[in-house]
Amino acid sequence: MNHNVDGRKFGRNTSHRMAMFRNMANSVIDKEQIVTTVQKAKEVRRVVDRLITLGKSGKPASRRLAFDRTRDNDVVSKLFTTLAERYKERAGGYTRVLKLSDRRWGDAAEMAVLELVDHPELDRKRKPKAAAAEGAEAPDGEGKVADPFNRFRKLFSSKPKKADGAPKKAKTSAKSAVTARKAPSGGGKSGGSSG
Repeated sequence: MNHNVDGRKFGRNTSHRMAMFRNMANSVIDKEQIVTTVQKAKEVRRVVDRLITLGKSGKPASRRLAFDRTRDNDVVSKLFTTLAERYKERAGGYTRVLKLSDRRWGDAAEMAVLELVDHPELDRKRKPKAAAAEGAEAPDGEGKVADPFNRFRKLFSSKPKKADGAPKKAKTSAKSAVTARKAPSGGGKSGGSSG
């Protein structure tokens, strides 16, 4: 019987489920938009709305309670400053769940976007990492393409030097190293080492 039991269990025990909701709520408050399954979005929406309501009260006890539920100082400060100011006239319904048409690749779960309403336009464009790295390595902003293996070439091209400044000589050549290898003695099929 499941009378008057509220909320989904998601196949997790209580501590795991609470930790999952805490992490997802922190992500929603921090990034203002996440992609997750529809069922998780509907459950996390309840957590986020209650946290924003705590932030709107502005009391020190509410701040302590919000920190107890989030365990993140950055999230708490955003709740009590930015989001409290943004939603001071709104009586509730701070989040929305938008279903996506594409299902998840692995298990075909329905996906949704959980986002804060009235959030500013989010810049979700990926910044090219290669261009940033080239700009850092290219001298004076020239149009040259930086060599991605330049660092490794520098590491392996330099020869170690002796203390007096002369380069070290190789101890043995490749042929002498092969011929100088000691053949195993014993000649039997036993796998043990012999001395």
